[in-house]
Amino acid sequence: MNKDSTMPAERQATGYSWYVLGVLVVVYILNFIDRQVLSILAVDIKADLDLTDSDMGFLGGAAFAVFYALFGIPLGRLADNWHRVRLLSAGLALWSLMTALSGFARNQLALSFARMGVGIGEATASPTAYSLISDYFPKRQRATALAIYSSGLYLGGGVSLLIGAAVVEAWNRNYPGGGPLGLVGWQAAFLAVGIPGLVVALWVATLREPLREGGSTGSHRPFREFVADLSAIVPPFTLIGAWQRGPAALAINLGFAAVMILFAWWMIGLTGNLPQWSAVCLGYYAVFSWASTLRMRDPATYRLIWGTPAFLCTALGYGLISLAAYALAFWSAPYAEVVLKLPKQELAFVLGANGAVAGFLGVIIGGRVADALRARNPAGRILVIMFGVVAPVAPIWIGYTTSDPVLFYVMNFLAGMFGAAALGAAAATTQDLVLPRMRGTATAAFFLATTLVGLSFGPYMVGQISDMTGTIVDGRLVGDLRTGILSLVAVAPIAVVLLVYAYRAVPAAEASLIERSGEAG
Repeated sequence: MNKDSTMPAERQATGYSWYVLGVLVVVYILNFIDRQVLSILAVDIKADLDLTDSDMGFLGGAAFAVFYALFGIPLGRLADNWHRVRLLSAGLALWSLMTALSGFARNQLALSFARMGVGIGEATASPTAYSLISDYFPKRQRATALAIYSSGLYLGGGVSLLIGAAVVEAWNRNYPGGGPLGLVGWQAAFLAVGIPGLVVALWVATLREPLREGGSTGSHRPFREFVADLSAIVPPFTLIGAWQRGPAALAINLGFAAVMILFAWWMIGLTGNLPQWSAVCLGYYAVFSWASTLRMRDPATYRLIWGTPAFLCTALGYGLISLAAYALAFWSAPYAEVVLKLPKQELAFVLGANGAVAGFLGVIIGGRVADALRARNPAGRILVIMFGVVAPVAPIWIGYTTSDPVLFYVMNFLAGMFGAAALGAAAATTQDLVLPRMRGTATAAFFLATTLVGLSFGPYMVGQISDMTGTIVDGRLVGDLRTGILSLVAVAPIAVVLLVYAYRAVPAAEASLIERSGEAG
């Protein structure tokens, strides 16, 4: 008898699997419409609320990212332990409502709180979706399925520009002095993109919850564990959790908190930006507290995530790609409007289509190539992530130094497509480095890198450097967005170093999953 005939047949993706994937893509499109619509509205919001580029960078980055990242941790664990479809439906309803409420903001503080709420709601999306996709699709198709899901990122980002520009122009044309309730164009745009998500949330609730790979049924007390995870990351309850682990743990926790406070105080003094550095340092302290708690409660999960350099280097390497990608996604439209003097409707259409097509092609092709390379080489997917670091450098430099709009659009397309190629490979690699029951938590940890490294710093870094290199005109600061965007090239060498290490370490780390998990208990 042929040896292979005794092996169980690998499960296949069904028609319903592809239907679920299609629904999840729609959800992710809405996710990024609500997240990225701020970009096309940035010039109007900045003028209306009298903000700087660094203020806008905070609203487009850390105001959303820190809360997205922090709540992704307990919500990722809840996705491992509870009904994922219900969790996703509730999260979609929340972030859609908070997007709509952004339309009633009258100052930076109100808009910041609304963006924080959007971040909390959207934190449900990828942990649940990644876990669902991993159970609906076999391992050999997983990078492709995750890449298709991730295409919603680029489609949503592109559509957000089109919708935002169209609503602003139509509203301001019909209501030049402000419309009903005194709302202006950018406020109406938030309402227009937020409300439809409430309807889609009902559609998501009709999906079937699949059986988990490996037969895991999750926890019998999912919400008790969720509350415990939530309390582990919310100060000052973090101190109680640290004390429960012993005096030494409390001293370490307080020491790290002190370091973060001093760092925040130093950076606020250098930049004058209190919200950015308060939020970022709160985020890093909270993640440290959560990781310390995870080490005590679930040492096996801690070992395979935080104790695995291959996982960390893959996540951080991709996090630096996302830093540049998020910065370009947020600032390309304001750059075209302010520096190149292009009309909002034109740049929204071209950049929106550019972003959607480039991202879709890049993430799909990158996912397929990553799966093909993985079949020949256990670390083959890392090569695709490296490509996503190196290939966009030249297009970014050419596109943001030219004064030719056509060349700008072409280079922006290439930079987006090349960078997008890395996402499916990075996501699949991190999923393969943990056990099935840990996938939601691993997704949350992966998105810590894309948010607390990428989204928290990408838009803000460009805005801050723009302000620092700008000039005062008529008593107001006019930033240098060109210099701000070109500074993104500096992160590429750091990402390459991290990914070279990951390429060498991933095969051994994946081969020793069961052994290392058992050693950790």
